[in-house]
Amino acid sequence: MNEQNIRNFCIIAHIDHGKSTLSDRIIELTHGLEKREMKDQVLDSMDIERERGITIKLNTVRLNYTDPISKKEYILNLIDTPGHVDFNYEVSRSLAACEGAILVVDATQGVQAQTLANTYLALTNNLFIIPVINKIDLPNANVELVKKQIEETIGIKDHIFCISAKTGEGVNELIKHVAELIPNPKGNSNLPLQALIFDSYYDSYSGVICFIRVKNGVIKINQHIKMMSNNKDFIITGIGIKTPKIKNVKELRAGEVGWISANIKTAKDVNVGDTITDYDNPCAQSLPGYQKVLPMVYCGMYPIDNSKYNDLKEAMIKISLSDSSLIYKYETSAALGFGIRCGFLGLLHMDVIQQRIKREYNIDLILTAPSVEYKIIKTNKEIIMINNPCDLPDRTFIKEFYEPYVKLKIITPKEYIGGIMELAQNSRGIYKNLSLVEGGHHKLEYIIPLNEIIYDFFNNLKIISHGYATMNYEFDEYKKTDLAKVDILLNGNKVDAFSMIIHRDKAFAKAKEICQKLKIYIPRQQFEVPIQAVIGGKVIARETISAMYKNVLAKCYGGDVSRKKKLLEQQKEGKKKLKMIGKVSVPQETFIKILKNE
Repeated sequence: MNEQNIRNFCIIAHIDHGKSTLSDRIIELTHGLEKREMKDQVLDSMDIERERGITIKLNTVRLNYTDPISKKEYILNLIDTPGHVDFNYEVSRSLAACEGAILVVDATQGVQAQTLANTYLALTNNLFIIPVINKIDLPNANVELVKKQIEETIGIKDHIFCISAKTGEGVNELIKHVAELIPNPKGNSNLPLQALIFDSYYDSYSGVICFIRVKNGVIKINQHIKMMSNNKDFIITGIGIKTPKIKNVKELRAGEVGWISANIKTAKDVNVGDTITDYDNPCAQSLPGYQKVLPMVYCGMYPIDNSKYNDLKEAMIKISLSDSSLIYKYETSAALGFGIRCGFLGLLHMDVIQQRIKREYNIDLILTAPSVEYKIIKTNKEIIMINNPCDLPDRTFIKEFYEPYVKLKIITPKEYIGGIMELAQNSRGIYKNLSLVEGGHHKLEYIIPLNEIIYDFFNNLKIISHGYATMNYEFDEYKKTDLAKVDILLNGNKVDAFSMIIHRDKAFAKAKEICQKLKIYIPRQQFEVPIQAVIGGKVIARETISAMYKNVLAKCYGGDVSRKKKLLEQQKEGKKKLKMIGKVSVPQETFIKILKNE
């Protein structure tokens, strides 16, 4: 089809504002699937997405649409995107493959933190934005107020559509205007091949499958191609589109979106954001690709069964293929064995990856406490970045500590401002601004340490605001701070899995909490076991696991009392000796319980 009739667009919104439901209605009304074939969240392919009711991965579908009045035929390439801040990288990747975006806003909740973040991303990519107010069928919908919010906060006054994605009201009119308003792709099929890889996954039979947007040229079966980032070359064995059923085609032309396979067996040969070109007639330059993602949270993953370590390595390679925001490296721990240290965009991202490894590859994991990446200036002026407490140099070699701060934006109803400000200040937040958002909501802005918000800040925010407040954050800068490394000693031996870097003001409370938990979860030994939390050589918290009692006097039934005293003295000496040479074995269950509670 002529590229003048192609429309590439995505759906962006805050979490739970109805992106996936709108995708379902568009697929149904354009007859991508018949009504009997439809199910909720058609484009959410993973079980975990359906169970949680959230979109984790972007997904694309190609639909045919005919204007009912002009009878003009269009190809609609739709990309459904996640809404949670942890999967923002998925949104940025989809935007690079589109010319337009449908911005969905809930009629009952209005403009939220992630609504604004996604809008700015779309504007940065020069996309045509169509605002849509969804859920107008609900009794508490306030369409006029939300329309005013969109006009005031986003600055768009034209083409605001009111729909109900659930019932289908207004969706036909929206599809018609998508075809009319969103610009067609600007490309030339006569130029050398230039295609952007915006997603990929591993298939057991076909190898790596790449989802591409063809910017210029044509890609065909048996064509000899090469990846511009690493000069790897392959022969195209399969080309297709999703409608959402998998359909094979002979070629993809400029402006079209689809998938290719080329017997790519090594996952590392494909990089999301790379440019595909013809081997014999390459294009002049590669496409801009994607900005390198910055992980926010780091965590160590160790298989409970160490014999599955190689399986875990293989699993990480395949998962990182479909999730290019995942960064990892291999590491070892004296307590936990061989493992992988991963960088995530947030705690939800970390939880999803853990669940995928467990479900898709049947590997049970122990996760270390989440941490962030710190900047250390040593006394010799060397600058190092560390995200694992075990890599921290001795305090005598450290001149200055720096930790990452983020810009935190919270949108909340007026009545919860006091509680939220108290929460932010208790988390070492620096107040920046309080502004009014249309509709009685306020926007709070703070500069806050990332380490303070990766644990339970979001949960506490939801509790304080009864679920009405939303938050979004982005990296700001590294600031000088007073940090300390807390080590946990069991019977004088350091357990590296429990080490942590924490602000000095909060070190005592956190150390005491861990010592108390260890006292509960570690089984009693034949000798007394001290649990100590130390900063350098100073003990800041201590608990003691008392020794198991063994009645050595049970066999003494009479005789002189000196016999009993002798046996008790022997037992005392034996326990003292055992304490010196004995090792405390920490069960795997203890690591799981303690680190989960972290």
